[in-house]
Amino acid sequence: MTNLSNTTLSLWGKKNISENSEEVWLPLIAHLIDTKNVIGWLYNHWLNDGQRRILSQGFENSNEVQNLVEFIGYIHDIGKATPAFQIKQSFIHNEDLDQDLLERLLQNGFDNLEELKANMDTRHWLHALAGEVILENSGLNESIGAIVGGHHGKPQNKYFDYEDQLMDDTSKYYQSDSWAENPTREKWENVQKEIINYGLDLCNFKNLEDIPTVTDSQAVILEGLVIMADWLASSEYTIKDGKRVSMFPLISMDQGFSDIDMTSRYQQGILNWLKTDSWTPQLIVDTKEQYQKRWNFDPRQVQEQMSQAIGDSVDPSMIIVEAPMGIGKTEIALTAVEQLAAKTGINGLFFGLPTQATANAMFDRVDNWLGNIAKEQSENLSIKLMHGKAQFNQKYHNIPDADDIETDEGAVVVNQWFNGKKSILTDFVIGTIDQLLLMGLKQKHLALRHLGLSGKIVVIDEVHAYDVYMSSYLEKAIEWLGAYHVPVVALSATLPVDKRNELLTAYCRGKYGSEKFKAQNTNWQTCQAYPLLSILDGKVLKQKSDFSTKADDTTVKVTRLSIENYDLIEKINDQIEDGGVAGVIVNTVKRAQELAKIAEKECSEDTQILVLHSAFLANDRSNLESKLEKSIGNHQKRPKKMIVIGTQVLEQSLDIDFDVMYTDIAPIDLILQRAGRLHRHQIKRPDKLIEPQLFIMGINSYGDYGDANQAIYEKYLLIKTDHFLKDKIKLPSDISNLVQKVYSADTDNEVQDLQEAEVKKFNIDQEKAEQKSKGYQIRSPRVEKTLHGWLDNDSDTDLNDVKAEAAVRDTNETIEVLLLKKDADGFYLMDGRKVDEEVPDSVVAQQLIRLPHALTMDINQSIRNLEQDTISNFPEWQNSSWLKGSVALILDANNETEFNGYKIKYSYDLGLSYEKE
Repeated sequence: MTNLSNTTLSLWGKKNISENSEEVWLPLIAHLIDTKNVIGWLYNHWLNDGQRRILSQGFENSNEVQNLVEFIGYIHDIGKATPAFQIKQSFIHNEDLDQDLLERLLQNGFDNLEELKANMDTRHWLHALAGEVILENSGLNESIGAIVGGHHGKPQNKYFDYEDQLMDDTSKYYQSDSWAENPTREKWENVQKEIINYGLDLCNFKNLEDIPTVTDSQAVILEGLVIMADWLASSEYTIKDGKRVSMFPLISMDQGFSDIDMTSRYQQGILNWLKTDSWTPQLIVDTKEQYQKRWNFDPRQVQEQMSQAIGDSVDPSMIIVEAPMGIGKTEIALTAVEQLAAKTGINGLFFGLPTQATANAMFDRVDNWLGNIAKEQSENLSIKLMHGKAQFNQKYHNIPDADDIETDEGAVVVNQWFNGKKSILTDFVIGTIDQLLLMGLKQKHLALRHLGLSGKIVVIDEVHAYDVYMSSYLEKAIEWLGAYHVPVVALSATLPVDKRNELLTAYCRGKYGSEKFKAQNTNWQTCQAYPLLSILDGKVLKQKSDFSTKADDTTVKVTRLSIENYDLIEKINDQIEDGGVAGVIVNTVKRAQELAKIAEKECSEDTQILVLHSAFLANDRSNLESKLEKSIGNHQKRPKKMIVIGTQVLEQSLDIDFDVMYTDIAPIDLILQRAGRLHRHQIKRPDKLIEPQLFIMGINSYGDYGDANQAIYEKYLLIKTDHFLKDKIKLPSDISNLVQKVYSADTDNEVQDLQEAEVKKFNIDQEKAEQKSKGYQIRSPRVEKTLHGWLDNDSDTDLNDVKAEAAVRDTNETIEVLLLKKDADGFYLMDGRKVDEEVPDSVVAQQLIRLPHALTMDINQSIRNLEQDTISNFPEWQNSSWLKGSVALILDANNETEFNGYKIKYSYDLGLSYEKE
């Protein structure tokens, strides 16, 4: 075993002032061994079988992999063994602390450090980069060197050359610019060699040349793992049972490395950190019994047969479930998660939804499912709701903290260590699809996101709902999931054939490096069977459509309606005169508000009016959704007469039922999604509304759909929808056929008066959106041999979390504000509570609303104006963890204000409205 000199043992890795105002430090070698031990534990006990299998590819046995993992953990901070780092100021800029550690170095063989400190600028010295330079100069391969160089979140750029770095900054590595042999340079070289050789001995390697190379998918997981291990080994304390306990504390200045028991230190640190269990998935033997156990009902035959087919697969990877709305796809997906987890050893879940509202709704269902498993296996399992307003979800807020839970019977808990960038590392995550799309975005610490998702089975709901721009990111994410052999379950009621094929080929490309696979069905590329289950089982695509029973068809009468707003409300009033619930889904918030104002005037007092769209305060919208589901959800007591007016938010995941529906023209898949809320449940209907009726509005004439509708949806798709949508449709039988006809270019010649210019514009717009999406997108797996340049972007800037989430959606940039009002007595929440000491900051932070893009065309000037007003009115917000960085829009006592040339008004019934002054 290599002996460590006092010179090497005097190097510091961390330094600080304790709570008791004492100087404390940690020898560099201690931090390296801490990280080695932690990463070794994470490899054996935190990674799941699927992740270990990826890391083991190309290795003869698991010992070789463990040795490599531990060596990377150990050697990650060797860049701190340089003069440029050792003379750096402490983070707290304590001169006495810095000087005392400098004296320790001088006493143990280093010379002239005070002079060096006075003359060397080390403010921008990057020890991660220095570590890669030292290691590659000493003979380490680039694939591992790049992991060390990127362990602070971003690998070095594609032009990185360790020799250039050494030539440019020689003195920062060796305290001498001379390449000739001299005692000072030799001392630093010997220290670095000692540290390297000590690590090689610890990890059973003879020399750096013996360290194996890795693939890029292995490198990304290892990069994420070393970042996680470094953060853990750098955690001095954590909270456990409500008390602060030690993890990897610094030691007093009169102690050294020999005073530390490194083994018990790491064991105690991990023991205090570990707060939750890992799920141990069980094989499902009886599908019917499984559905009864999880949901207390027998599966429909389609559910049972799909679950059976998934269970029978040998190497399931990409699974696509196409089935009607309301058939129970969520139960199929969660059953598949248990089946796939048992087969693959991947024991986590990411469930991705289109919107925050749909994620909130799904969170309840997954939480119930996971709670069932936790109790069954007496395990405490950690869950995370991931979206921008997750902290305001009451059910999520009420889940017990892992620090406080005392039950040994098994419960769903929240582990607070997994927050911020670490959130995605939680075992069970429900969130918006953005959290998955971000897997394809060049952003610092991306390897952590890949580490988290590489250990989860991924379920994507409403997979049809994403435009070309978002789909480009989705395909990139799926490609990388394929590289990690992570099973993906995609759900849709209205999926175009081309999108299905793109998902399958993207996964295959990621897993096998080729888009080619065998298909049992010769017509797989054009298959329009419905319902349809597609399973990529190894390199074989299996499709099942021969279900013994099909869902009963409902015939829906379709009527095109060119009508003014007043006449529309009059017609609805006539239809529900004897009772009924009418749904009106329009394409813009402004149109929904105009219709609602008319309805309030023209409808009788016994008719309830409810408006739902995106321009409500987050709390108000949540309350409205809850009220809606309690009024016209399944098994609810329905109002005698009701008109619900809303926008696209009514399309997805709300389990509601209309007796009659009116909708603005939209692409066929959205029309069908909306129709899925028409006669959804088996209930008694008013006599006039026994037959399902769907009225399509906004068609002035064939090919003319109005500027507003054509600004939102491509005219090409509206024309094709108008053409193929007949006067009667059968649901679900017609769903797939209609979707395929509208979205296939092969049917263009069947559509009368479809102009070549409209086809061309559609294709150009699609191509532009796809090209635009590539700007911040990472490369595909297997393209390069190292991580160098993996996160390079043209602007050379790192996207913060808010801008990153915006980057994966092709939307206009807008501003989220806290909406408050003011009168002579002070500031108030919109619900009337005064903003004072009695209203917690966490409640004020919930008053969020996103301003329409029209109000913030000059977004930078708008932000500056809002910031000035906010700082002037609420200077104390800058000291609040909830409110720091927030901006407020202040309304007057009448809930009105002027902003950027617009008159803005907020109404509890209509939401936020605006008009040009």
